[in-house]
Amino acid sequence: MLDRRQALTGLAAWPLGAWAQGEADPFGSLQWPDLRREFFGSAPVEFDPRVQVRGPGFAEDPMNVPIGVSAAGLPEVEAIVVFVDRNPIRKVLELVPLRALPAISFRFKLEQASPVRAAARTRDGRWHVGGTFVDSSGGGCTVAGATRQDGSWSRTLGQVSGRVFDASPAPGVAGARLRVRVMHPMDTGLVAGVPAFHVKQLALRDAQGDELLRLAVFEPVSENPVFSFDFPGRVGALRLVGVDNNGNRIDARIE
Repeated sequence: MLDRRQALTGLAAWPLGAWAQGEADPFGSLQWPDLRREFFGSAPVEFDPRVQVRGPGFAEDPMNVPIGVSAAGLPEVEAIVVFVDRNPIRKVLELVPLRALPAISFRFKLEQASPVRAAARTRDGRWHVGGTFVDSSGGGCTVAGATRQDGSWSRTLGQVSGRVFDASPAPGVAGARLRVRVMHPMDTGLVAGVPAFHVKQLALRDAQGDELLRLAVFEPVSENPVFSFDFPGRVGALRLVGVDNNGNRIDARIE
């Protein structure tokens, strides 16, 4: 007999903790062959437990689903892509860590119960894929956000706030975590009469202007997105720059 998540999605159940390295999709997703072609083309791909995706078993608020991704167990990670099998807009974001650790936490919109996946590309060109299954009552991508409904988005558009915390990855090892919020309605374009309007690109720079990371952002990221990034060692003053898909600039210093 199918369990609830199989009945909702047509996906094979995959017991927690049963991830094994290989090429067979642990979720048995009917969408996986198309996703593989769309995101990876002919590049080598394997499912890898070292790419960890953490999320709730059930999305209580499908417009704000918390997800944490880490590929810290992999060497030489050049990029991380996060995508959702059964969202109408599948790609959520893409992180180029540069001088940051290959990890990110954020919230996103989930339209229906689905696997949520992260793929890390290592320097040898191989993609390593991890994921988790999030159940949902649905509707996250096709509902207007709170600031769009009350009209307050225009007063706060592009404002940035952030804070750096000590975050040691191991005893005696220095590390830092940045949590930053960018005020933006993040409209998906799937609500009647509201075109797509979202943050498109962000880059984090140090006091010398050198880039620490780059982030490509897509419509499924939640309204007024909050991102968390980790760094080896200490960080000083930071500058976040970016642009949305309408050309509005984002430029803020984080002391």
